[in-house]
Amino acid sequence: MPITDFRSMPRTARAWVFGATAPLTGVARDALLHAVDEHLARWRAHGAPLVCARDWRDDRFLAIAVDEAATGASGCSIDGLFRVLTDMEQQLRATLTDAGMVFWRDASGSIVSDSRSAFRAHAQTGAVTMTTPIFDTTISTVGAWSEQFEQPAAHSWHARLLAPVRTTSPIPSSPAAPS
Repeated sequence: MPITDFRSMPRTARAWVFGATAPLTGVARDALLHAVDEHLARWRAHGAPLVCARDWRDDRFLAIAVDEAATGASGCSIDGLFRVLTDMEQQLRATLTDAGMVFWRDASGSIVSDSRSAFRAHAQTGAVTMTTPIFDTTISTVGAWSEQFEQPAAHSWHARLLAPVRTTSPIPSSPAAPS
């Protein structure tokens, strides 16, 4: 089945999101999307063509969707998609398949990617807060991609990576002991 328009996919369609650790523009973006489109055009599960689509955002994020109500993706078909992306990583000089990466917007609005431990360290310095816009690459439906992919950290699982704000308050002095 040919690739369909991402916007026409049902909200409940299964989605996988891949974040590039560096912006992909121009030739790199075109090479990635060409390889993905070629794969999706012939993507099958147990011989049946998959109703699928892809979307690209912010020069960093690739979403792949499958309408599992039409034909469900199999483990082997999903592995094939990951192989295509992994094969592209060296050419692109960016990682796409590292599930341990966290993506967020810094104070200037630029997209930053780093490890979870580095994200926590940025929280300790105040560079990342509960209001920092984050990108949730763990979303799993087209509806979530449309509505919840970018949101404040407080509204995402990322909130648990942020250290609680600690305030120091003076310790109340004890009353003077009777003499």
